[in-house]
Amino acid sequence: MADNRYYDDLEVRDPAERETALFERLPAHIRNARDNAPYFAKLLADVDPASVTDRAALAALPVTRKSELVNIQSEGDPFGGMTTLAVGQLSRIFQSPGPTYDPEGHGKDWWGTARALYASGFRAGDVMHNTFAYHFTPAGVMLEAGARALGCAVFPAGVGNTELQVQAIHDIKPSGYTGTPSFLKVILEKADEMGRDTSSLKKACVAGEGLPPALRQEIEDHGIHCGQVYATADIGNIGYESEAREGLIVDERLIVEIVRPGTGDPVAEGEVGEVVVTVLRDDYPLIRFATGDLSKLLSGVSPCGRTNMRLAGWMGRADQTTKVKGMFVHPAQVAEIVRRHPEIKRARVVVTHDGKADVMTVKCEVAEGGNALIDSINETVQNVCKLKGHAECVAEGSLPNDGKVIEDAREV
Repeated sequence: MADNRYYDDLEVRDPAERETALFERLPAHIRNARDNAPYFAKLLADVDPASVTDRAALAALPVTRKSELVNIQSEGDPFGGMTTLAVGQLSRIFQSPGPTYDPEGHGKDWWGTARALYASGFRAGDVMHNTFAYHFTPAGVMLEAGARALGCAVFPAGVGNTELQVQAIHDIKPSGYTGTPSFLKVILEKADEMGRDTSSLKKACVAGEGLPPALRQEIEDHGIHCGQVYATADIGNIGYESEAREGLIVDERLIVEIVRPGTGDPVAEGEVGEVVVTVLRDDYPLIRFATGDLSKLLSGVSPCGRTNMRLAGWMGRADQTTKVKGMFVHPAQVAEIVRRHPEIKRARVVVTHDGKADVMTVKCEVAEGGNALIDSINETVQNVCKLKGHAECVAEGSLPNDGKVIEDAREV
């Protein structure tokens, strides 16, 4: 394309055009998953793929949670029947903590990281010093695939061996870094200590942990532009930072929803909820895959000119399961309490300790409360959670917009 600020024209198309294009592809994607992946054949047995043509229809489909992968993968092949290829037909197989197994299919930039690297300034001819792990987990390969798609050379450094990493940067003079921001700081500090030159580094694309402003500033004080990518071992690139640094721009091959934790129900724009992703790829066709991460959608489009929806960034974990009086309370149980009482707009379980025992308070946003409603909610809490709770009616809009439906406020 003419404007080299963007990876391709897809990034700057009209949002309505993008939405139409994604949902035109979705029915065939669902049909492929249902016809060729045993897990989705069972999950979507009663779904007519041709009917899933908009967000409302997509939201009616069941959610598959990342937290369920260990159980799903305990049946059948290592991927629980979620791929359309046999194990031996895949490109690579990885293991993540759990353990869970992550497939890599075939094709250029399968993980979608080239777009994120491009937004961080990587171009053909750059040399990328990649410190993400190549052992067991896919992070190293994930970023390398994107770099090679751009035409970059890659030094596969992996993790650790800080002095050797510094020496490699001094000798090879890479122009870019990928890895965690904290390890980049360690490398830069070790280079100063060793008297080695790292001034060739001009750009970085970091992930795997938070990037506080002070840490970013330390990195950029060394003349390194530092961008971020939000990626997972099952999806790859979900969102990436541009030069505008106003949220993470969603990757073009995804349909992203934000849902209320413990449910599959989309929330309003700006409300914090769980990131749910549908990945439009044939060999690992994840449909409504709940990542377990909390975020929210930002309004409008990025000042950089890219027009896809933007995530506010990582805002915590959606699986807030908490043990109360020896019993686990799950977000799905909070959702069930809300479902049984239409008067409740939002609810939040707050767990405290009174010095003798755990106390579970169920704060409910309602237009009008009263003793009868409180008694009814208390009975529902007992039936759903098998624990006594104390319902408390609060004003609509008074609960924090942080995605939490269970708050453990006990002092450690």
